Amino acid sequence: MKRDAETPDVEPTSESPEDTTMWEPLARAAAAFKRVAGSYALLAVLDMRRAAVQLAWIVGGGIVITVLLVTAWLASVVALAVWLLGQGMSWPAVLVVAASLNVVAAGLVVWRMRNVFQIAPFAATLRQLNVDVGDKGGTT
Repeated sequence: MKRDAETPDVEPTSESPEDTTMWEPLARAAAAFKRVAGSYALLAVLDMRRAAVQLAWIVGGGIVITVLLVTAWLASVVALAVWLLGQGMSWPAVLVVAASLNVVAAGLVVWRMRNVFQIAPFAATLRQLNVDVGDKGGTT
């Protein structure tokens, strides 16, 4: 195909050379920043979705484990009650023993939890915030 002499080899652009040289690098940097930020946002969303699914499995598993443990505990108490009845103990005495066993178990749980909450949650953070608020010199 024969080219016309008036047809240039390079396609003309709508931007002037001044616009291209000054704003084009900034536009490319902004576009690259948008792509990187979008990629990080997508990664964070996908990671949060995975973490939410894992949390749901942990909570669901904890509920199932708790139900099974409570069932086992009740079965143990009933087995003890049946054994005590078989040994000739009266119904009221068996119920007192079963209730006492439950109260002792609850007391052990309370005693264990008392040690868990000796330090207030976020105590170190609150101490640090109080130091930062009271310290006007800016040293931490």
